[in-house]
Amino acid sequence: MLPGFVDVHTHYDAEVLLDPGLRESVRHGVTTVLLGMCSLSTVYSDTEDAADLFSRVEAVPRQFVVGALEQHKTWSGPAEYVKAIDELPLGPNIASLLGHSDLRASVLGLDRATTRGVTPTDAELETMAAKLDEALEAGMLGLSGMDAAIDKLDGDRFRSRALPSTFATWRERRRLIKVLRKRGRMLQSAPNVAKVHEALNFFLESSGLFGRRRDVRMSLLVSADAKSSPGAVRVLGPGVRLLNRILGSKVRFQHLPVPFELYSDGIDLPVFEEFGAGTAALHLKDQFERNKLLADPEYRRRFRKSFDRRVLGPTLWHRDFHDARIVECPDKTLIGKSFGQIADERGIHPLDAFLDVLVDNGERNVRWTTIVANDRPKFLDKLAKEPSVHMGFSDAGAHLRNMAFYNYPVKLLKRVRDAQLAGRPFMTTEHAVHRLTAEVADWFGVSAGTLRQGDRADFVVIDPAGLNETVEAYHEESVPFYGGLSRMVNRSDDAVIATAVNGAVVFRNGQFRDGYGESVKSGRYLRAGSEKLDHTPV
Repeated sequence: MLPGFVDVHTHYDAEVLLDPGLRESVRHGVTTVLLGMCSLSTVYSDTEDAADLFSRVEAVPRQFVVGALEQHKTWSGPAEYVKAIDELPLGPNIASLLGHSDLRASVLGLDRATTRGVTPTDAELETMAAKLDEALEAGMLGLSGMDAAIDKLDGDRFRSRALPSTFATWRERRRLIKVLRKRGRMLQSAPNVAKVHEALNFFLESSGLFGRRRDVRMSLLVSADAKSSPGAVRVLGPGVRLLNRILGSKVRFQHLPVPFELYSDGIDLPVFEEFGAGTAALHLKDQFERNKLLADPEYRRRFRKSFDRRVLGPTLWHRDFHDARIVECPDKTLIGKSFGQIADERGIHPLDAFLDVLVDNGERNVRWTTIVANDRPKFLDKLAKEPSVHMGFSDAGAHLRNMAFYNYPVKLLKRVRDAQLAGRPFMTTEHAVHRLTAEVADWFGVSAGTLRQGDRADFVVIDPAGLNETVEAYHEESVPFYGGLSRMVNRSDDAVIATAVNGAVVFRNGQFRDGYGESVKSGRYLRAGSEKLDHTPV
């Protein structure tokens, strides 16, 4: 029996309205999930703005995000939002952050908030600070941001513009961080990898200046052994620890402790937003128009130019089409081959081979896979112990056709056990459990992750013998509330014997209790600072 897992990085903001049970997390022992990550929340923005902010970035069909908000959004501010979420028949416990893009769009309007050169007036900046303070007063854990301009808006009004938070200056960010500092709350964000030097600002703003002011806990994205930057894993951890020590900062990077395996139907993958030509294709919603663009010689020339350009600093994707394998395709002779292999056979550029296969077979009919990070066990083990990281970045509830990391805590426990059985342990089971529970809960300021006298009884029962290959197998499941869309999921039923939330066993032996997420409520909204638990040792 372990404390229930705490998933600090999900994008269930729309799904929780349609399926408050959040089954795809709870069935893996997750009893507390956090919403409002990466500058995205649905607190202040109206339905259309919220859908434009959320849908393309997190690859959730826009019509269902709109439908969820139109049907269930009864709030116009944070106190009403917290009350509305808490009144749902929640499965797990919920806590949340306020998204900077949500906040910025609500004050400036989505058009001005995503227009380069537009900065908030002093009055608008103070309004943003006041609205953030209102959210913290309502019990939200902090603020989430996004500095990297890779994520784009959906919809028709401002389609393909970057998220509002990416247009913020550091003057704006500092004003909002000042509110967090006063309240003792935290910031989650992602530095702009195109301006690595700006990452230093996070450490400077986190710093307590050696007792002269309150420090600010920060959780940044992302620490990984990326194929695109194989040497970075050796320096990021020591570098973060050094800066924290020198500056007196409290900065950690989120780490997903499993191989980062991605799938894509055609070009529908966030990594292609790194290229201007990729964004141009994703801008087109119509399949015929997109195929026409992918076949255009001038478009391909521009795409090849940006694809072949050497990039300083980390990127999301390794850009190696020899490491991108086809798993579904109308032309069955191509299944199992990499695009690089096809290029070699045809004597053409790998990007042309990729685009040819997509155009010839219908772009979204070609499904392929690759691993972009965490493929080297030695460094994956090293990162699992690295004190400058904490566990997160599952993106649960997002990228429904691209990835599934709902059970990453179970996968980490499997790796720990396998290593112990093989006589090469890299961390204790107790350390792994702490990293998946109380450590992240404490950093984010949410009352969860422990099993002590006075705690809520949020727990998971794990059968070590069930930590087998099934937890790593590929699965898809049809999602009724998303129109039957087939979503990538995980299955850990051999390992997770039972999950309990607030003392009620809600999942046991592969089945949820009757009425779960519909008429039976087990979880609740966890307001920051609202629970002073008696943690007397037992």
